[in-house]
Amino acid sequence: MRKLIVPAIVLAAVSVAAPSFAQSYHRPPAVQHAGYGSWQSINARQANLDRRIDQGVRNGQLSRREATRLRGEFSSILRLEANYRRGGLTAWERADLDRRFDRLSAQVRSERNDRDNRRG
Repeated sequence: MRKLIVPAIVLAAVSVAAPSFAQSYHRPPAVQHAGYGSWQSINARQANLDRRIDQGVRNGQLSRREATRLRGEFSSILRLEANYRRGGLTAWERADLDRRFDRLSAQVRSERNDRDNRRG
């Protein structure tokens, strides 16, 4: 009887600790979708884009003019999101915001890597 109790206790302890192994402390929460990679919440995408623009200015990859233009695009998406949220965010509106964030993210990536504002 004692031989059955020890494995049961070990199994119970591992099943309680296992969910903590899967937690990520280095990235914002993301949801996995079949065939589409990961999806970040709108707030996480906003924070990530804002951070990338600031980082590009700090390390010299973005000029002030480029950053101002990108922040203007960012602000227009935020205003659009606020308008969408007034009546509740529909699936189409969420997809539209995702497309706009994808496009802005690509612009940030392009501007940071175009090497036209390198220091030195």
